Amino acid sequence: MTDAQKTAADTTLRAAGESPPDPRPAPVPLLEPREGIPPVTATEEALAEVVAAFAAGTGPVAVDAERASGYRYGQRAYLVQLRREGAGSALIDPVGCPDLSALGEAIGDAEWVLHAATQDLPCLRDIGMVPSRLFDTELAGRLAGFARVGLGAMVENVLGFALEKGHSAVDWSTRPLPEPWLRYAALDVELLVDLRDALEEELEQQGKLEWARQEFAAIAAAPPPPPRKDPWRRTSGMHKVRRRRQMAVVRELWTARDEVAQRRDVSPGKVLSDSAIVEAALSLPPNSHALAGLPGFGHRMGRRQLDQWQAAVDRARALSESELPQPGQPLNGPPPPRSWADKDPVAAARLSAARAAVTALAEQLNLPQENLITPDTVRRLCWEPPAAPTEESVAAVLAGHGARRWQIEQVAPLLTEALRTDPEAG
Repeated sequence: MTDAQKTAADTTLRAAGESPPDPRPAPVPLLEPREGIPPVTATEEALAEVVAAFAAGTGPVAVDAERASGYRYGQRAYLVQLRREGAGSALIDPVGCPDLSALGEAIGDAEWVLHAATQDLPCLRDIGMVPSRLFDTELAGRLAGFARVGLGAMVENVLGFALEKGHSAVDWSTRPLPEPWLRYAALDVELLVDLRDALEEELEQQGKLEWARQEFAAIAAAPPPPPRKDPWRRTSGMHKVRRRRQMAVVRELWTARDEVAQRRDVSPGKVLSDSAIVEAALSLPPNSHALAGLPGFGHRMGRRQLDQWQAAVDRARALSESELPQPGQPLNGPPPPRSWADKDPVAAARLSAARAAVTALAEQLNLPQENLITPDTVRRLCWEPPAAPTEESVAAVLAGHGARRWQIEQVAPLLTEALRTDPEAG
């Protein structure tokens, strides 16, 4: 009997009220983990027991992590959930057990099952957990053509169970964690392996399983992303800031805010809002009194804080012209497509043909265009195509931009044709 079947057998409560006619049976609500809520592992002794249990387990390992986005600085994990046949479920507190490398090694040869793996892998890597192979149920759902690929929707549509998702955005750094949150966390991995098995079967039937395996291998092999260059440029409302001196104010305030947020371990937005930073940049206040009159720097802000932000503004005001940031980020790749018609009409025609061909093929294959081939790869190819566009030369360019073998096999012929587009034809 599978996890799903066992859980269904143990579930006695059903959704209240009548539902409209539906050919499918109403989803069965998952209200409690089958073995109950596991205790939170927060000591080295308890962790050693979990490591031994999961090392002795069999089959894939369901893995999930909860962060405190919007509450704490950074994206560290505040709870790690796992489940494996023969080991049951485990909830681990990375605050009490900050090094999970022994656990990572114990299950290192097993396939890890995650939902939206790229969201959790960075914080898992930080605590010593790195998979050698994985199965991403969210990505599998995309490749299989599901319109809704959130975990709740996938479990309901594929397995027929309803997950309670009310605690996904809570502050997981809270200690002790409330019992309803722990129940929610344990249920998130309760059926993940069942979902994996069902999606593997669906992908096999659609002839896409090998595609998925290549995608999963690429995720597992990907190195950590490099630090973002000039992250202050992503300040919300930045499009309003056009002068270089104003941009310098954004940079100084963003940097000062980040230092405070990191020191206090709180989300930067709780220290100073993006909108307040932009207001200060646009106004260039000469002193703290003027700063206090701006939105976001109101009466509840103390004099010490105001002086701290004003000092950042003053640093920007004192910069020489050569020290001011340049408008816009240096282009790493082609210009925005909206400018192609003026800059290079032939390239614009290539891009239009390529986009149309990719859209048509994605619809035929019943998967999102961005999973068939990334838009950035298409733009780069169309802006700087091979001198002699053949399927081989196009395939080489696609591979150089990180396209997987299955993607190249699908799109290289149609993109080769698009590169030969004659803008004067028709």
